[in-house]
Amino acid sequence: MNLTVVLISILFMALAFGGIAIKIIFKKNGDFAGTCASNNPVLNEEGKACSVCGALPDEKCQKD
Repeated sequence: MNLTVVLISILFMALAFGGIAIKIIFKKNGDFAGTCASNNPVLNEEGKACSVCGALPDEKCQKD
């Protein structure tokens, strides 16, 4: 019983990582859409600019 649960968990983790890898391979330059986490006003309460593109929390990502 325990071995079955472990094997199913490993299978689901492999599928998740595989899906992410496929997305990175087939996306232009391996970029994910909307990855400016420091540009998110919920995560960035101080209102600092994004460390990747320089956009403020209320602006769109300038990397594109």
